[in-house]
Amino acid sequence: MPIDPPPVKSLSGAGVRLRLATREDLPALTALVREPDVAPWWPTWGPPEEEFVDPEVATYVIEAGGETAGVLLFHEETAPAYRSAGMDIAVSGRFRGLGLGRRALALMARHLFEERAHHRLTIDPAAANARAIRAYHAVGFRDVGVMRRSERGPDGVWRDGLLMDLLPGELREP
Repeated sequence: MPIDPPPVKSLSGAGVRLRLATREDLPALTALVREPDVAPWWPTWGPPEEEFVDPEVATYVIEAGGETAGVLLFHEETAPAYRSAGMDIAVSGRFRGLGLGRRALALMARHLFEERAHHRLTIDPAAANARAIRAYHAVGFRDVGVMRRSERGPDGVWRDGLLMDLLPGELREP
């Protein structure tokens, strides 16, 4: 089922802009998730273009200085008793270490809490992705637990994931 209501076209704040991706962005996003330092953490088992045009996922281009710096996605659980959203993010190696990912996550988290009425957000990095986990902790995400063998890495080996969540009062603006 497509995201309803439709996602906003853009969000801006704290030196970062999130813009709803279009088909024209697919080559840049595909190249981004194939970068050597992104690909190990972004397993794809079909054409990456397919995951960026899924009607059940909102895909945003992270822009910095007018350049494509990353991708941020969210999906929603809309049942009133479980209203929550899950997020995923990748930042190009050229833009790492600038706090861009943390600012993009905080911007989207605030939007999901305040405008889309979610009570909880989740993110689930590979348990070995220490850099991502540090960034998520900096925004306020907390460890929930290890999901054993939760995803297959690009090498075909099953690996553990870390389920993390965030409640509105825990959000930290970087």
